[in-house]
Amino acid sequence: MVSAWKRALPLLAAIWTTMGAPAARAQAGVTDEPPSALAPTGMVHEQSRAEALAQDASAVAALLGIDVPEAKRRLVLQEASVSVTEALAQRWQDRLAGMAFEQEPDFHLLVVVTGPQPVADEEIRIGNLVLPVRYRSGALATRTAMLAALTDRREAMLAALGRPAGLGLDQRRGMLVAVVPGALARDPVVRERVGAVAGVPVLLRASDDADADMSDAAPGSAVEGGARVTGLNPVDGHRYACTTGFAVTDGTREGVVTAAHCPDSLSYLDTADRTAVPLTMVGQWGWGYQDVQVHTAPVTFRPLFFSDTGKTVARPVTAARTRAATRAGELVCHRGERTGYSCAAVELTDFAPAGDLCGGACLPTWVTVGAPTCKGGDSGAPVFAGTTAFGIVKGGTYRPDGSCSFYFYMSVDYLPAGWTLLRAGGGGGEGVGELLSEK
Repeated sequence: MVSAWKRALPLLAAIWTTMGAPAARAQAGVTDEPPSALAPTGMVHEQSRAEALAQDASAVAALLGIDVPEAKRRLVLQEASVSVTEALAQRWQDRLAGMAFEQEPDFHLLVVVTGPQPVADEEIRIGNLVLPVRYRSGALATRTAMLAALTDRREAMLAALGRPAGLGLDQRRGMLVAVVPGALARDPVVRERVGAVAGVPVLLRASDDADADMSDAAPGSAVEGGARVTGLNPVDGHRYACTTGFAVTDGTREGVVTAAHCPDSLSYLDTADRTAVPLTMVGQWGWGYQDVQVHTAPVTFRPLFFSDTGKTVARPVTAARTRAATRAGELVCHRGERTGYSCAAVELTDFAPAGDLCGGACLPTWVTVGAPTCKGGDSGAPVFAGTTAFGIVKGGTYRPDGSCSFYFYMSVDYLPAGWTLLRAGGGGGEGVGELLSEK
């Protein structure tokens, strides 16, 4: 039975498409038989941590127009610098407005602080690498103050805008951001009105379409993530497809997750012989800060997920990144059934999608990732960097020409209570030098 909150989502019908029809505006929604967390044993190559890094580095090099060794260096530095950025946030907590990795003119960490007093740049050594840290003072509000405004004054800001809008915190600029249609974004009167209500600086970002879940209609062993699952929606009689995220466990059972706005009754399509493996839904969580459902199956689950478009390679999950530890500018990848494998940079780590996309208003707990790739059918897809799991795709925003503006995902720290990622043993032991030296 499709739960009431699914039927209540006003944008869901717009992003789910019927069999054979293209996705309308969804970014990560249900699509033609999306990938699932199930995968056949012996049919795919299991990547080592070094191989996973090499694959991501190649994609990042193409994205940024840099060479592969430099892309690998940046990926290793961002993975190894979590404790460094946490320490910097603690050091500057009274003045911190934002923190973000920047790729131009060279790779560095930008720390934005309030007050006129300048702060000298520094270099922090991590293993045999150096992370340049550059400071920019002059921000008008701290991150703490902006998050309080985002929570306490959201309704007033939306009323000042006169329409639904996605709201978030732009840590590069040290400002709140509202994602609105282009004409509204260029209106200085609106900008001043919203800023006055918010009590903190607000940037209006142009976007000519609404946020939407990423779902599409579908035509109709071992278990891994990033594979195709399909299911029938009894409300409209259409079959929809989604992508599975990661394998999970509650200590006694093992299962796989996908987005909660996908159908309740799903089957995993085995890539080896196209056999449909029925899944059993354990439960769904889809309010405010979650969009996730857990399914079990009478097969073996493995801590692997597909990490290439053709589903010929899979990589293990060895670690998880919480939302609090995720930095703007961080380079992440996702593998969706509709769009395949691609990498891009995190934009906002405190984003509230527009409208009632979360069974009501969404909380500012979603993470956005920039273009170029997102489409309906990627719902539930794994978001990762190397062998570290970041989250599962929920939805996104498209431009008028249908291209992707950004997608947003649920962080893995919002998995249902009692369920944790199924992880591979023996991962994560390499140091930064060892990873860079491996071919």
